[in-house]
Amino acid sequence: MLDLPPSPSPSSLGAPGARADLSRLIAAISQASADDRMPQAFSSEQWEVLTGYLLPVQLAAGQVLFAQGSSDRTLYLIESGSLSVHYEDSKQRLRLAIVGAGSLVGEGAFFSHRPRSATVQAAAPSVLWALPALRHVELGNRQPAVALNMAMAAGAVLARRLGDRRRRIAAT
Repeated sequence: MLDLPPSPSPSSLGAPGARADLSRLIAAISQASADDRMPQAFSSEQWEVLTGYLLPVQLAAGQVLFAQGSSDRTLYLIESGSLSVHYEDSKQRLRLAIVGAGSLVGEGAFFSHRPRSATVQAAAPSVLWALPALRHVELGNRQPAVALNMAMAAGAVLARRLGDRRRRIAAT
């Protein structure tokens, strides 16, 4: 088994209820050009709503965000940096993708309720925004249109990744 640095600790996550400044995340999404970028699905008012639900996460280069097989369903939006997505079987470790700013990771487990299909590790220092599944449920109860837009945006990324079999972009 591969020896990986520890996953982010709760101290690297924002305090519940803290107001987030999503301006750099919004800019990263609007400037992203990768095939698997997150669509610009939110109005400024909807981004304001999301500030109460997203939690900041900072990763050092080499730090694992989540490991293959873990059961967490958190969705992560990438503000800056890059993440390496890799799969490990009994014979080898295979890099599936490098995912950059303006995209997201964690969409596979978010939708499927299944364990993570790959390990995601920071390839460079990175800033992310986490949307835990329970916060998404709460968002859906309070602001259903915003929760639906988030699910549709994550679904669009998932569809692009699954549809690009030539490049084998991972759905995590």
